[in-house]
Amino acid sequence: MRSPFSLDERATGILLHPTSLPGPHGIGDFGAEAYKFVDFLCAAGVRWWQMLPLGPIGPGNSPYSATSAFADNPLLISLHRLAEDGLLRRNDLKTPKALRTDRVSYSAVARFKTARLRSAFDEFMATRGLRSAAFRRFCKAEESWLENHALFSTLRRVHRNRSWTTWPLPQRARRTAEMERIRKHFRQELDFERFCQFHAARQWTALRTYANRRGVGLIGDIPIFVADDSSDVWAHPELFDLDAKGHAKTVSGCPPDMFSKTGQRWGHPQYRWRRHQATGFAWWLARFARTFEQFDAVRIDHFLGFNRVWSVPGTHKTAKHGRWIKTPGRTLFTRLRKQFGRLNIIAEDLGVVTDEALRLREDFGFPGMRLLQFAFGNDDGDRYNQPHSYPRNCVVYPGTHDNDTLVGWWNGLRAEHRRRRARKDITPYQRALRYMDGGDTEIHWKVLRTLMSSVANTAVFPAQDLLGLDSRHRMNTPATMRGNWEWRLPPGRLTARLAAALRDLNEAFERLPG
Repeated sequence: MRSPFSLDERATGILLHPTSLPGPHGIGDFGAEAYKFVDFLCAAGVRWWQMLPLGPIGPGNSPYSATSAFADNPLLISLHRLAEDGLLRRNDLKTPKALRTDRVSYSAVARFKTARLRSAFDEFMATRGLRSAAFRRFCKAEESWLENHALFSTLRRVHRNRSWTTWPLPQRARRTAEMERIRKHFRQELDFERFCQFHAARQWTALRTYANRRGVGLIGDIPIFVADDSSDVWAHPELFDLDAKGHAKTVSGCPPDMFSKTGQRWGHPQYRWRRHQATGFAWWLARFARTFEQFDAVRIDHFLGFNRVWSVPGTHKTAKHGRWIKTPGRTLFTRLRKQFGRLNIIAEDLGVVTDEALRLREDFGFPGMRLLQFAFGNDDGDRYNQPHSYPRNCVVYPGTHDNDTLVGWWNGLRAEHRRRRARKDITPYQRALRYMDGGDTEIHWKVLRTLMSSVANTAVFPAQDLLGLDSRHRMNTPATMRGNWEWRLPPGRLTARLAAALRDLNEAFERLPG
């Protein structure tokens, strides 16, 4: 589906992952609440709905540690939509009291929804759905990634979610005879995985079509790296820097800085870029093709890695002794532009930025990112994130999914100011007050207005900031292991009054869809 939307036009967006939508069954999904959210965006004059990666979540429930760079998360399938398709009964839709409505309890949700998905699959088989033309077309069209995903997910379940590097050698090495045995012995399990991806794709396509018809474009997210315990690494070990047992010889991270003396060890396996180049970047072309099938634009997480990456020996526990490795991003994006034409790409260029990385972004015309929460520190570099210095070709945010909410950030600035009152130097809190014309109430509306009035083409606001929610509602706190990715939108908060207020701002600053 070719997108009719462009990042070159003045517009606003809301950042909200589908798991955060309200509704039954313990997690947001592609059902009725997603359509209601599109209606809200349309009423508010908002052009873009931005979300995080949609893949099946791995350890820590992070969408950035998906077990596939191509597949969808089956937990996002709407059970109500399956019931409308005749695959579930009314009793299947009853929500256990144990499922929370304010947070996502992933283990409980997985138990509940997987049981219902299996019931729907049984009905699908009983009604000869596996032989339907639509199902067969989907399996054929997506075969290049779907078969690897189905095999990997089935084997992972057989081995109780243990990493593929611990599996028996014939399965680890994808020996032909062993793969044939798995296909025969677990045929129904493989069909179940195909069934889940088929219905996730059907529901997603219907939602995207509805959004586009209402004038709302969808922005996805491509993390530059993939998880080591993923179908991508298992199926294509030659594309990653692995040893004979499948362990990463070098991994991703970032070097030591003022925040960490030992750097950050992210742990994704590094790519064998020469091998990718030798294939004409076939895997990358397929990955972007899949993303552009699903979204109207895409944010590339850690875009800077397409210029150079910090490579850390896999045996090291910290990132202190890594080194910079040049990457062929220019060659890759040239191929992508030749293949797809115009590229609706947002370059997440936060971090250690080099002139070469900026040239790469600018030469391809990709808008970069600016964050208001980074605008009021103590050095001159913060002017880069102040709205008066924004270029037109950028996407501005109060903060990302990794930042505190606006209200939480503001409370932190105010608390720091109180601790420093005896000192004569101006605090970030005072800088921000002066910049946003004073006043200490409803700071989220002051920030929204400030960003929307800038010349930046696109202004995107996390849903938490639109509602003025505090730190208890943040999506992720980096370097913590619990409570992340669980936030859900309180029901009934996206009112007609709020939509009207947001639409007034969009009209005032010429951001209404054309």
